[in-house]
Amino acid sequence: MAKNNKDEFVKDITNMEDDFAQWYTDIITKADLVDYSPVKGFMVIKPYGYALWESIQNFADRRFKETGHKNCYFPLLIPENLLMKEAEHVEGFAPEVAWVTHAGREKLQERLVIRPTSETIICEMYKKWLNSYRDLPYLYNQWCSVVRWEKTTRPFLRTSEFLWQEGHTLHETFEEAEKETLQMLDIYEEVAQDLMAIPIVKGKKSVRERFAGAEDTYTIEALMHDGKALQCGTSHFLAQHFTKAFNIEFQNRNGGKSHPYHTSWGISTRLIGGLIMVHSDNRGLVLPPKMAPTQVRIIPIQQHKEGVMDKVYEIKELLQKGFRVDVDAAQGKTPGFRFNEAEMLGIPVRLEIGPRDIENGKVVLVRRDTLEKEEVSFDKLYDRVDELMVQIQQDMFDRAKASRIERTTTAYNMDEFKKALVEKPGFIRAMHCENEECEADIKAETAATIRCFPFEDTEVIADKCVCCGKPAKKLAYFAKAY
Repeated sequence: MAKNNKDEFVKDITNMEDDFAQWYTDIITKADLVDYSPVKGFMVIKPYGYALWESIQNFADRRFKETGHKNCYFPLLIPENLLMKEAEHVEGFAPEVAWVTHAGREKLQERLVIRPTSETIICEMYKKWLNSYRDLPYLYNQWCSVVRWEKTTRPFLRTSEFLWQEGHTLHETFEEAEKETLQMLDIYEEVAQDLMAIPIVKGKKSVRERFAGAEDTYTIEALMHDGKALQCGTSHFLAQHFTKAFNIEFQNRNGGKSHPYHTSWGISTRLIGGLIMVHSDNRGLVLPPKMAPTQVRIIPIQQHKEGVMDKVYEIKELLQKGFRVDVDAAQGKTPGFRFNEAEMLGIPVRLEIGPRDIENGKVVLVRRDTLEKEEVSFDKLYDRVDELMVQIQQDMFDRAKASRIERTTTAYNMDEFKKALVEKPGFIRAMHCENEECEADIKAETAATIRCFPFEDTEVIADKCVCCGKPAKKLAYFAKAY
C-alpha cells in the first residue's frame, strides 16, 4: 500500500490541485474504503468505509426514533403496474430503472422493477393498512439499498446501487405533513453539521430540480473542495399526489373519506463522498472525531525495549474509557510508515510513545487536521484528548464554512455569472425568475443548476433575473454539481 519513506508514501496520492477526480479515487482506494465489483457501477464497501456509514446510520436512526419514527422493511422488487400508477414519478425514473424479466428459465408474466425508490410499493401497502384518522400519522422508515442504472459512476458519489434510508409518512392534514417534511430536513442538517462537520445551505428546490411526483422538495447542499456542490439530503412534501394515485383513503373526523398527506425523505452513502471532498487533503482522509471509527491511535517507538508496550497499553486502557482507541504495533513497519498510515486513515489524534517519552513522563500528540505536534504529560493526557476532540470537530466545521463563504459569489448578469464559474468555482448568488425554460437555458449554457432557494439568505439583490432579465423576487444559489 505504501513505501516506508514518508515523502514517497504521500506521492501515492495525486494532488487535488492537479487532478481532483484522480485525487478522490486515490483517497477512497488507498484508505481502503471501497473496491470495484465485477458489475460496472457497483461498489464493494470495505469495513473502514462501512464503519463511516454506520456512524451516519447510528446518528440519524437515533434522531428518527426520538421523533417518533419506526423502522420497517419493504420488498426489493416492485410490480410494473404499481410503478405506472404515478405518471410523473414513472417519467422521472424511467431511464434509470432495472428490470427483472425472468425467474429461472421462465419469463415472468409481469416485469418487476428493482426498486429505484419505494414510494409505489409502500403506498400499495398503506392502502391496505389505513382505515381511520385515528391510525395517523404513519411514521415509518427503512434502511435498504436501491438500484438506479447510472451511465457515469463514481464510488459513493454516484453508483448504480447505493445504501440509504427512506422515510415515508402519512398525515391527516396538509400542515402536519409540511411540518414533518421540514423537521426531517432539520435532522439531515444535524447529520451534516453536527456529526460530519459539513456546513450546508438549506433551502427549497426549483420546480425543475424537485423530486418526481413531489409538490415541493427541500434540500441541504454542501460545497466540495473543487467548488462543485453536492446534494447531501432531501425531504419531499408529496401532498396527495401518490395517495390519490393509489386511492389511499381514511375515515375522517366528520365520518367521510379523505386522502392523507404524504412525505418522503432520504440520505445515502453519497454523504461519505461529501465527507471526503469537504475535509480530506493530499495526505489522505481527514475525519471529524464524531465520525472517526478510530479517534486515537497509539504508535509505540522502539517497542522492543522494556516498559514501552506496558505503558502503551496502560494509556490505551485509560483513553478507551471515553474514546475509540487502537494500537499500531505492527511488526516489520517503521514508525514513519505507521505515522503515514494513521494520516491516510484520517485518525484525528495520533500518540507517539517511546523510551525517552516514558522517561520524561510525556507523550507526543499529533492532530491529523492541522498536523500540529505537542507534548502532553501522562497525568493530563485524558483531559487534553477530550478537549481536542471538541476543538478538532469545531475547527473542521469552521474551516469548511470559511471556505464555502470565500467561494460564494454574487452575480447580477450572465457575464459575471460565467466569469465566477471559471475564476472562482463555487456557489453563485443570483436572482431568478423561477421560469423553467430560463433555468434550462442557464444549465445548457453553463452546466450550472439552481441548487436551492435558500431559507436563510433571502436578500433581494436585484429586481431582474440574472439570465432573462424578467422580474425576479427570489434569490437562488447556483453551482455545478455532482
